[in-house]
Amino acid sequence: MNRVYNFSAGPSMLPEAVLRRAAGEMLDYQGSGQSVMEMSHRSKVYEGIINSAESLLREVMNIPDNYKILFLQGGASSQFAMVPMNLMTKNNKADFVITGQWATKAYKEAARYGAANVVASSKDKTFSYIPELDPASFDKEADYFHICMNNTIYGTKFHTLPDTGSVPLVADISSCILSEPIDVSKFGLLYAGAQKNMAPAGLTVVIIREDLIGHAMDITPTMFDYQIHADNGSMYNTPPCYTIYMAMLVLDWLKNTIGGLDEMKKINEKKAGMLYGFLDASKLFRGTVEPQDRSLMNVPFVTGDEELDKKFVKAAEAEGFVNLKGHRSVGGMRASIYNAMPTEGVQKLVAFMEKFEKENA
Repeated sequence: MNRVYNFSAGPSMLPEAVLRRAAGEMLDYQGSGQSVMEMSHRSKVYEGIINSAESLLREVMNIPDNYKILFLQGGASSQFAMVPMNLMTKNNKADFVITGQWATKAYKEAARYGAANVVASSKDKTFSYIPELDPASFDKEADYFHICMNNTIYGTKFHTLPDTGSVPLVADISSCILSEPIDVSKFGLLYAGAQKNMAPAGLTVVIIREDLIGHAMDITPTMFDYQIHADNGSMYNTPPCYTIYMAMLVLDWLKNTIGGLDEMKKINEKKAGMLYGFLDASKLFRGTVEPQDRSLMNVPFVTGDEELDKKFVKAAEAEGFVNLKGHRSVGGMRASIYNAMPTEGVQKLVAFMEKFEKENA
């Protein structure tokens, strides 16, 4: 078996130990005589799986008791509509910081349901930085304040959260969930697609403060009402059963193999430090993000020569470093180094980049 180092932005690598455990349980989950893929979501066996996934997530992320965890479908993109339909219901307005494609989509979708106000944007420099925020520009009557905490495409991250006072802070954490500790109590709502750090594609996790549930607009479809999913324990309809099972295995790995999010953060900082350190010293490659706003998870970089970028991506793939091509809106390269990317993978990538630089100086 010849496994590659997969630097995809998502769906991304899963921990090898998790994949091996899932493979071992594929035909017979804990003596049930069936695969998790084929069992009823209403069975006692599956009830144990979804409850364990929720319990582990609550423990690993230290989620307070007054927050509900919802396991949903539709990807993080479905939340661009679900959030305003459920939260933009008191004063019909919300604040947005535009730091990339996903923040823009969240803003545009919300503008269909109320007044969406852009507080700040980094579009002027291709989203290569996190804009400074002036609290005086925040609307104190906004129903929520939305940020995309880590920007997958552009490689930026909020290292300091905006102080929104009594206005609930809402964050898309799709590409940084479980990468480091996060103070959930500072947010009204967090949401994330699972396919980057948590599980295969198909699951969306919403962590929502209980007082924000139960205020949906009259036009809200039943499946888009947080109250429905909270009241039914994420079982109003058939949930993404196997993906939730995989999330349970990943969370168990994080807790019992890695040692929790503090340890995961140390590993991620080491990996990112190696790659950024090389980029900062390189005469061929350079990072595209302002250093103070760099992401731990997504590292975009370029050579400055489009043809050389293509040559690098092709040569890297031949050596087993796949999915390094940058997003079509940015070009260049991007290494997504999520939790499951081993330190060895980043070390080998840096060694390959050093070799490529010498050969193409």
